[in-house]
Amino acid sequence: MAKLSPLMIAPPLIFAGFAMLAFVGMFRDDPEGLPSTRIGQPAPAITLEVLGDFPGVTPDMLKTGEVTLVNFWASWCPPCRAEHPRLLQMQADGMQIIGVNFKDQAGDALSYLADESSPFKAIAFDPKGRTAIEWGVTAPPETFILDGEGVVLFRFAGPLVGSDYEQRFVPALEAALAK
Repeated sequence: MAKLSPLMIAPPLIFAGFAMLAFVGMFRDDPEGLPSTRIGQPAPAITLEVLGDFPGVTPDMLKTGEVTLVNFWASWCPPCRAEHPRLLQMQADGMQIIGVNFKDQAGDALSYLADESSPFKAIAFDPKGRTAIEWGVTAPPETFILDGEGVVLFRFAGPLVGSDYEQRFVPALEAALAK
């Protein structure tokens, strides 16, 4: 009788484990959503490091008494570039937007903003991504809606374009502005 090698059993067991994870993941409440532990809590601190000559972010900018957006972006990020016109329009409509440029080169970010214009009231420079980690950012772009007291109301992962933006972000922003 042939002896069964552990190396022959391992691949099917690993596959079965991955299949089980995928199966369980399909039945989550919101399989598309990424949970945020920051909802309902005061916004974490943002680095005081500035990007070029742009105004830096101060803690009081998150508690202005008005709804504020905090947008994590990078010049190397194609979805960030796709949402840029929307951010410019929101700024033109009077929305206060704080930018956090992360895991980027300062020269690249400054060149991008020189070419495309800045929609941000202030910009924090987070080259190592420490602020992004504190906020729970997984990948750029991500936008947070803060109430007037600096409490995180909503987190949107992905670019502010398309049907997901229309169906999830816009209603959350409208609800925040209505308060």
